[in-house]
Amino acid sequence: MMCRILRTCLVSLLTFSAAAAESQPDSSIPTSSQLEFFERKVRPLLIERCYKCHSARNEKPKGGLLLNSRDGWAKGGESGPAVVPRKPDESRLIVAVRYKDKDLQMPPKNKLSEEEIAVLVEWVKMGAPDPRRTTVAVSSAKPIDIEKGRKFWAFQPHRKRPVPETLNTDWPRTDIDRFILARIDAAGLHPAPDADRQTLIRRASFDLTGLPPTIEQIDAFLRDRSPDAFEKVVNRLLKSKRFGERWGRHWLDVARFAESSGGGRSLMFKNAWRFRDYVIASYNSDKPFNRFISEQVAGDLLPSSNPKQRAEQLAAAGFLALGPTNYEQQDKELLRMEVVDEQIDTMGRAFLGMTLGCARCHDHKFDPIPTADYYALAGIFRSTQTLTPGNVSGYIERELPLEGEQRATWERYQKELKDIEAKLSAARAELAKLGGGKGVSVARTRLKNPVRSELMGFVVDNNEATLIGSWKRSTHTRGFLDDGYIHDENTEKGRKSVTFNPNLPEAGHYEVRISYTPGTNRASNVPVTVHFQGGQKTIRVNEKLKPPIKGSFVSLGVFQFTAGMDSVVVISNEQTNGHVIADAAQFIPIVPAAIAQKAKAKTGTAKAEAADSKQLPRDKKEKMQKREAAQALVNKLGAALNTMKQKASAQLQKTMSVRDEAKPSDWHQHIRGDIRNLGAIVPRGFIQVATTRSASPLIPNEHSGRLELAEWLTDPSNPLPARVYVNRVWHYLFGAGLVRTTDNFGKMGERPSHPDLLDYLALHFIEIGWSAKKLIRAIMLSKVYQQSTAQNSKTAATDPENRLLSHANRRRLDAEAIRDTILFVSGRLDTTQGGLTIRKITQYDLGYQFDTRRRSVYVPFFRNSILEIFEVFDVANPNMVTGRRTTSTLATQALFMMNSPFVSEESKHAAKRLLAVTGLDETKRIRLAYRRGIGRTPTISEIELARQYLESAGSSKQNRLDAWAGLCQTLFACLDFRHLN
Repeated sequence: MMCRILRTCLVSLLTFSAAAAESQPDSSIPTSSQLEFFERKVRPLLIERCYKCHSARNEKPKGGLLLNSRDGWAKGGESGPAVVPRKPDESRLIVAVRYKDKDLQMPPKNKLSEEEIAVLVEWVKMGAPDPRRTTVAVSSAKPIDIEKGRKFWAFQPHRKRPVPETLNTDWPRTDIDRFILARIDAAGLHPAPDADRQTLIRRASFDLTGLPPTIEQIDAFLRDRSPDAFEKVVNRLLKSKRFGERWGRHWLDVARFAESSGGGRSLMFKNAWRFRDYVIASYNSDKPFNRFISEQVAGDLLPSSNPKQRAEQLAAAGFLALGPTNYEQQDKELLRMEVVDEQIDTMGRAFLGMTLGCARCHDHKFDPIPTADYYALAGIFRSTQTLTPGNVSGYIERELPLEGEQRATWERYQKELKDIEAKLSAARAELAKLGGGKGVSVARTRLKNPVRSELMGFVVDNNEATLIGSWKRSTHTRGFLDDGYIHDENTEKGRKSVTFNPNLPEAGHYEVRISYTPGTNRASNVPVTVHFQGGQKTIRVNEKLKPPIKGSFVSLGVFQFTAGMDSVVVISNEQTNGHVIADAAQFIPIVPAAIAQKAKAKTGTAKAEAADSKQLPRDKKEKMQKREAAQALVNKLGAALNTMKQKASAQLQKTMSVRDEAKPSDWHQHIRGDIRNLGAIVPRGFIQVATTRSASPLIPNEHSGRLELAEWLTDPSNPLPARVYVNRVWHYLFGAGLVRTTDNFGKMGERPSHPDLLDYLALHFIEIGWSAKKLIRAIMLSKVYQQSTAQNSKTAATDPENRLLSHANRRRLDAEAIRDTILFVSGRLDTTQGGLTIRKITQYDLGYQFDTRRRSVYVPFFRNSILEIFEVFDVANPNMVTGRRTTSTLATQALFMMNSPFVSEESKHAAKRLLAVTGLDETKRIRLAYRRGIGRTPTISEIELARQYLESAGSSKQNRLDAWAGLCQTLFACLDFRHLN
C-alpha cells in the first residue's frame, strides 16, 4: 500500500540523516550555553567546595590534583585524570563526590548535596566545557575596563548607516533589500528568483498566524494580479487574532513561560494564563514594545487610567515570577538569591541579549560586566517581593480590580465580614476572660507548664518544627510545652523562622493556637503566618502579654485546611522589636455541636460527662458551662467568618505578580557567590557598559528600582533592547537572525552578518514607535523575504550557511504549527481564545489536562511534563530564555507521525471531512486533500500513486474511509507538510 511505502521511505531517509549526523566528529569547541553553564553552576561550586585543597592557592595541592584549570583536571593528580568528558561513571571526580567508594570520598568531611552532585554530573555529560586553559591563582584577574568594553560592537550607540548603492537597481524594493544586495554583490553572487505565489502565501500565513492559508485565501491571492496583492495579504494576516497567538508564543519562549514550577514537588501556577493572555493581547493590539518591556519589569508600579489597564499591568509583572523555582528549599536566604539570580539572568537575556548570571560569583569572564553590576541589579530584585513565606514557599498573587456588579457583591460581603469579626472579637474577649484574662502581670502569677495529653486536637512542639537560622533553647520562663521553648536571641532579624507542620488526618476547619512564654523583653509585633486552603493570613502577636488560654496559648482564629502536611504556621522574626519566642502550635478540629454530641453518645462519653458534671460544685459547673458556651460561640463565629471570607474571595480575581518590599535597600556583594560571605554594599543600578549619562536614572531610597530599570531598558540611547528585538523578529521570519545567537550579543555570541542593516532596523524600530507590526510588515514586503529557496552550486560553495541571504531558507515548522495544522486540516481545531486551560488545579493528571483541541498556545504547559508532540518537535525548554529553538531532524519524528494515536485520529477526521464533500470524482478529491494538507496541487505522478492506493483498498464504506485516512496521514507525515519553502 502506498502509505506504507511512503512511510517506510520517509523513515529510512530520516534514519539515514540522523545516523549521518551522529557519525560526524564531535566539536571540541564548547557552545556559549555550555560555557555559561560552567560559569554559573560549575565554577562557583569548585571554588566553594574544592579550591581549598585543589587549587593554585596551595603550594602542595592534595593528591597533586588541581581543579582551577582545564589542564589541571585533565592531567589529574597521583591517580590520573579526574574527569573523563562525557563519561561521569569513569570520572574519578564524580566517583569521589558520590561517596560510593569507601576509599574515595571528597570532600572528606561534608558531602556535596544531591543538587551539587547533579550539576557536576551534567557538566561531565556535556563534555566538561571549561574555558580555563591555564592554572592561575584565583585572585589574578584584572579589573574590567568599562571604557574599553564600550568599543565592542553590541555596546556602541545606534548610528544612522547610509543605505548602500547597488549595481542592480531593479531588484531592490526597499532599503532592506539594498543592504542585503550589497553583500550579495560583493561576494559575486546573485539573489534567487521570487517564490511562486502558492509558496509565498503559505510562508506568510505560517509566519504571521502559525496556520496554513485556506484554499479560498490561496485562490483569491492567485487571482489578484495587482501590484499590492501580497501587501494586502500581509495586512490581513497582521489584523488577524491568530497573529497574537503566533507571535505571543515566540515571546512566551523568551519569557520561559510555564504553568508549573518544576522541581521535586512541582506547584501549579493556576493564574499564569493571565500572563499568556496579556502577551497575546499585547501583540494583537500592537502595544509599543518599549511599553511592553516596561509593563513586564514594573507593571505593578506604573500608573493606570482604568481598572482594565491596571489588571493588564499586574498580569504583565508576572514575567518576573514565572521562573523555575524550588519552593521546597528550606534555606530561605539561598532560595531568595536563587530567585533573584534567575530574574537577573532572564531580564538580561530577554531584553539585553546578555548573560548576566555569569557575574554572580566573579567578574564576567567574557563580557565587560563586573560583579558589582550584578549586585547593583540584585539590590533591585531583592527589593522586590516574589516569594511568600512558608515551609514550602509560595508565589505572590495580586488581586485584580473589580468592576460593576462583581464589585458591589464584594463590598456587601466585606460589610458582613466586619459584622462577624466584631462579634467574634467580643466572643473571644469573653472566652479569654473566662480562661484567665488578657494582660495579667507575668510577675504575679506562677505559670504552670501545659501537659500535652490534656490538650485538644493536634499539637506540634518546637522540637518537631523546621527551623531556619540559629534559635536558642531555654526553660527560663514557665508556661512551655514539653522540655522547653526557643527564642531568636533578638538577632539577625528577618533571617530566622520556625515552621510548624501538622499532619492533619482530614480536611476541615481548625482553630489554630500558638504557645509562648511572655516577658518584658519579648517582641510586641511577632508575625505569625497561617497558610490555609485558599490563602494565607499574617497575625501580629504581642508576646509581652500573658497568653489568654491557660496562660500559654493564644488563638489565631479558625481556618480551613486540607489533609496532610501542606498547612503550616510560620513564626518569623522579621522586623520584630524584641526576643521572639516559639514553643508549640495547636490545631483543634471544629465540629458542629450536634455532630459532637452524637459522636459522644456512640462512645458512651456523653453519659459519663453528664455524671461528672452532676458531681461538680454549682459555681464550677456554671463556670464550665459558660466556658463551653463561649467556646461554642467562638467556634461558630469562626466558621461563619471563614465561610464569608471564602465567598468574598470567590469574587476576587488574582494574577501571579510581584510587589515592592516595604523597605527597599541596596545589597552586599556575595564573595564568590556565597550567600553568607557578604562583601561591600553596592548601590542599586544598571549595567555600566550599556549606560550613558542620559540613560542612568537615579533610584530614590523608597523605590525598589524596577521602575527606573524599566526606564533605563527603554531609553533609546540604550544600545541593546532595540537591536536584540529586531534581531529576534528577523530570526522568526528567516529562520536565522542577523546575529544567530539571539540571546547572546556578548563576546561568546556570534557577530552580526549585516551590522549596518541591524542598526538600520533598530533605529527604524524606534522611529516607528517600537511597533512590532510595522517592523514585521516592512521586512515581509522586502524582496529578500519573498525570494525562493533556489540556489546554485556557486552559492552553495561560497555561502553554504546562507549568511548573505541570497535565497530563502527552507524551514521546518515548529511543534505548535504542526499540531495546529493537523487539527486545522481535520476540521477540529478549537479557535476559542484565552482563559484558564488547566482543567483541575489540584489534579496533576497530564493526559487529562492535555485532552484538548485548543490552539497549542493554550495547551497547559508544565515544566515536568509536556505534550508528546511538543517534545518530539523541539518545543522551547521552559526553564530558560529561548530565543532560538533547536530544530532537529530525527527518525523519531517520522515514527511519531506514523504511530501517534493523535495523528491517526485526526487523519480519520480529515478523511471524513474530505468524503463529506459531494460532487467530486477521486482525482478532484485527491487534489483537494493535497491542497488542504500541504497547500499545493499534486503532480500527475502523485495523483496516479494515490489513485492506485485508493483502488487497492476495496470498495466497502469502511475500507474506503480507512484508505482515505491512510492517505491523509501520509500527507501529514511527508516533508512538504512539515516544511516551509
